[in-house]
Amino acid sequence: MNNPSTSPTTAASTPSQSTDVVIVGAGIVGLAHAAHAVANGLTVTIIERDHHAAGASVRNFGHCCITAQSGELYELAQTSRKYWLEFAEQAGFWAAEAGAVVLARTDAEMAVLRELSSVREPGQVELLSPSGTRELLGAGSSAPSAESHDGGWPGLVGGAFLRDDLRVDPRTTVATLAEWLSQQSGVELHWNTAALGFSQSPDGVSVQTSRGELRAKQVFVCVGHDVDYLFPDLAAEHQIQRCALQMSLAAKPAGVEFAPAVLTATSMLRYPAFTDMPAAAALRAEVQENQPELLEIGANVMFTQRPDGTVILGDSHHYHLTADPFLDEAVTETLNTEIAARIGEPLEIVQRWQGIYASSEVAPILVRDVQPGVTVVSVTSGVGMTLSFGLAHRNVSRLS
Repeated sequence: MNNPSTSPTTAASTPSQSTDVVIVGAGIVGLAHAAHAVANGLTVTIIERDHHAAGASVRNFGHCCITAQSGELYELAQTSRKYWLEFAEQAGFWAAEAGAVVLARTDAEMAVLRELSSVREPGQVELLSPSGTRELLGAGSSAPSAESHDGGWPGLVGGAFLRDDLRVDPRTTVATLAEWLSQQSGVELHWNTAALGFSQSPDGVSVQTSRGELRAKQVFVCVGHDVDYLFPDLAAEHQIQRCALQMSLAAKPAGVEFAPAVLTATSMLRYPAFTDMPAAAALRAEVQENQPELLEIGANVMFTQRPDGTVILGDSHHYHLTADPFLDEAVTETLNTEIAARIGEPLEIVQRWQGIYASSEVAPILVRDVQPGVTVVSVTSGVGMTLSFGLAHRNVSRLS
């Protein structure tokens, strides 16, 4: 199978010695910082230790989860949404204002959705009937299954449409954005180039790399969960762990086409806008009583459909300083069985993989000036795609 996430590999070369900004890490957070720096007229060098993006930025659902954030994260997410759409138009990657649908199969689930809808601006969280939920998910194009007799998506008591959420394709977005950036004036992008250390120089910061020295006025270190490789004391202080996720890809189910991301009860137990609602406590108790196996694996039962019709399925959550690569088939089977029951169609699994992201109980974001001109940036809450462009806008704006 072709790997659409692979970025064009630049020939081995020595980076130019001096630019306004150096970005360490070519995942979505690093590239968002680069995009904003370019938009502000700055020269940029991007270095990435791998030959193409292979980390958290390509292993996720491609769901920009705007609506389900709260507080500072909500403000950053809304700013991010604006720039996701702007840079999608400029760089030519797919970004759809498809929203998200939350499925509700019990009154406790609907209670959380009603409360969230009541505290948000009109239209942002639209409550749905069972038929309205199915209509948004294209159930009219799917023949009724023998079990559901209702045109697919069985067992619903209602749902909600989250208007502001976006969809992107995690397999292609980073590669397309990286290629576009590499073609911009004043930008150099060097794959297979590792950062080794940082020191002060007369004109700013000296970055020692595996291809020689770089100098810049400002360095953004955007290496996600790998902060401990460069700054182990900072990673320990922020209590950064690696959250390992079990995820799968299903072939396009016959007759099933849906544009929004699809969330479920376990999603409402993970995202802060939902967990802030008073009714969330009763929902957690209900899930604990009826499906404790989902809570035991840290499940966020959700799924998205890529432009080619394949469906990304997931996910579980397990936390480690170093994540073992071994996948537990029982965990994947629990997730995929639950998702197949939600869709009302069998699933043909074509890929399995381990997702990964930075996680911390200290704070959901790490932005730290570790020395003059060197800023470490990591989203430590599993919403790096969601916050990337908003966080980059805030950080780059500090330079002007």
